[in-house]
Amino acid sequence: MKILIPILLICLVSCNSSTKEKETKKSNAYIEYLKEQIAQYPDSTDLRLALISSLDSLALYKDALYEMDILIKQDSLNANYWFTKAQINEKAKDTAEAIINYKRAIRIYRSPDILLSLANLYAEAKNDTALLICIEIEDTYTDKKYSADCLFISGIYFARIGNTEKALDLFDHCINTSYSYIVAYLEKGFIYYDKKEYHKALETFQLAAQVNSTYADAYYWQAKCYEAMNDKNNAIANYEKSLTLDKDLHEADSALQRLK
Repeated sequence: MKILIPILLICLVSCNSSTKEKETKKSNAYIEYLKEQIAQYPDSTDLRLALISSLDSLALYKDALYEMDILIKQDSLNANYWFTKAQINEKAKDTAEAIINYKRAIRIYRSPDILLSLANLYAEAKNDTALLICIEIEDTYTDKKYSADCLFISGIYFARIGNTEKALDLFDHCINTSYSYIVAYLEKGFIYYDKKEYHKALETFQLAAQVNSTYADAYYWQAKCYEAMNDKNNAIANYEKSLTLDKDLHEADSALQRLK
């Protein structure tokens, strides 16, 4: 039996690796096809957007941004182009450029979704402009969704500056406004975890799993809490559960190798 376990793990890793390779080859082939089509129809916006989406999905952000610049050159007054470029900048960890491009999009069209994206970046950067943007959105739009978004972003701002009491209050208000706002549960749980209040953190992550039973991070963080409380069996069970939901959760894989 002791021999079969590592062999099984090797098989699983090999199978996952093989599947990823096939998916990558398929995606690369599709990208090449789109490039060929664009060469024939260079003015096709739909083809170029499809190419950008494919490049983005493979984390080829530099190439995706190059294609975005071509679209923007064709229509520099399209707010969605600047918005998309900013989102790619953000994924590429270029926060400064993302902020610039969100602002460019907002100057063209003051969309609540673009404003929220900018506010979220400001909140993460501990910039209280995030709060001013949230006030503007809440004063302008009555949609409950935007209210929940603003409460969450305000919570992020206070969490990042270390005012955890205010942050917890805002995350609770966010959850009361929108019960399924999963990331609010996680942020709330992170605060308790960082304070070493592992039982409270665990309860919060368990609630997150009840709200969305297929959310891998909810189980991963339950496992982290169990591990911190020296409950090895429950930690292993939850790390395994998180991996079944997200095979790319490498932190869970590393934790299992450490605990087993």
